[in-house]
Amino acid sequence: MTETARPFARRRRRESQQEEARRTLAECLTQTRGLIAQAYQGFNAVQDPDLIESYVYEINALQSRYSYLLRRLKELEE
Repeated sequence: MTETARPFARRRRRESQQEEARRTLAECLTQTRGLIAQAYQGFNAVQDPDLIESYVYEINALQSRYSYLLRRLKELEE
């Protein structure tokens, strides 16, 4: 009986690990979305060309991070 219970325990452990990974990725997505909004606010508030360029790089980097996190989350949901 214990031999048949082991695969179920492994499956539950794996599912809980996947759920934890999903939660972590969802939190990171939320944080990154907030950082993107902040970067856009900063971009809209400055007029110095160097700062504008800085915000453009920051926004692009954050959008790349957001795309990566979203892709990872979709992979986990499959």
